[in-house]
Amino acid sequence: MTQLARRYLALVAGATFAAALLVPVSAWAQAYPSQTIKLIVPYAPGGLPDTVARMVGQKLQERVGQNVVIENRPGGSGSIAAAALMSAPADGYTFIVSDGSPFSINPLLFKQTYSPSDFAPVALLARSPLFLAVHQKVPVATLKEFIDYVRARPGQVNYGSSGVGSVHHIAMEGVKDALKLQMTHVPYRGTGQSVPALLGGHVETLFSAYPSVAAAAENKTIKLLANAGPTRSPQAPDAPPLADVIPGFDFAPIVVMFARAGTPPAIIQKMAGEIIAVVQLPETGRQFIAGGFEPAPGGPDELGRAVASERERAAKVIDSAGIKVE
Repeated sequence: MTQLARRYLALVAGATFAAALLVPVSAWAQAYPSQTIKLIVPYAPGGLPDTVARMVGQKLQERVGQNVVIENRPGGSGSIAAAALMSAPADGYTFIVSDGSPFSINPLLFKQTYSPSDFAPVALLARSPLFLAVHQKVPVATLKEFIDYVRARPGQVNYGSSGVGSVHHIAMEGVKDALKLQMTHVPYRGTGQSVPALLGGHVETLFSAYPSVAAAAENKTIKLLANAGPTRSPQAPDAPPLADVIPGFDFAPIVVMFARAGTPPAIIQKMAGEIIAVVQLPETGRQFIAGGFEPAPGGPDELGRAVASERERAAKVIDSAGIKVE
């Protein structure tokens, strides 16, 4: 056999081997999904990511013809949920559905057992505007009046949050820094404590998602003066965006979906397409609005940009305010 013939046979063998490697992946992508899909939520049932995961999961199940189960793995600033994902195969049947914090804010404040390279972005699902809520005893009716009120009382106005380093805390520190305000931070253990503190008048103001304060806003126990998103929200359209007075201000939490790194790109693209289709359904939009959040469908690229932007904004506030978690 000539050297040219041997080279030809080697090339044919190599091409055949490469094709053999590609066939299973292609067939897998075409057949996907063929078994139950698991959505891991790094929080207890009932919160924003859990609610979004359940709404989307139900519609996704109907679209793909496979069961979609929600598994709540709270604790460890997302590390328990991350460990659950990392222990699963990178086969596109296990995902994390969360707010953006474990991927954007938490790495700036906590030592993590995982890194961004452990995850592959899949889809952006929703946004949840935070509203600047003020107790009725505060004699203001507009955002401008509130700003003037705080400036006239440096350090005397208390604001609550769901904890040091929470998005509620960082958002208010962002307001303080941009507008040169002095307010005293009173951290609580979650919104289950901070919102009742506002309703009871123990703090004058805080940022909150709409569902937590909707009833109090309706009965005039509190006033909603602004929202932390870039535009007005249909949930409380009379509350202007803080971006009107702080250009570029945006601390509306996002809901995201990540897969384990190493998941085949074809699988990620297919799942992203299904998720976007689900979020764009009119019925899903109505459910989202009723639940206190808004559709924000996007694929892997949009998700990557959204998390990077959230991280950049949070990093500036954390640095300027000197926020540290003990």
